[in-house]
Amino acid sequence: MTAIMNQSADATKRRMRLWRLALRRRIRGDAGMSTSEYAVGTLAACAFAAILYKVVTSGGVVTALTQLITKALDVQF
Repeated sequence: MTAIMNQSADATKRRMRLWRLALRRRIRGDAGMSTSEYAVGTLAACAFAAILYKVVTSGGVVTALTQLITKALDVQF
């Protein structure tokens, strides 16, 4: 009888330990980025900024923006 009670208590302890681990993982989570992820993200942002700068400073875009600003400033009220 004692062996059965010990097995039941051990099984309950095991379930409680697993429940605590699952709860701890859920609360703590893994929401942060590692250093390599920061590096890749920074590199991608820099590459996007460089491409965007090249597009915005190209001749056609500068001309279009200049015309747009000129039209906006010359509006009659």
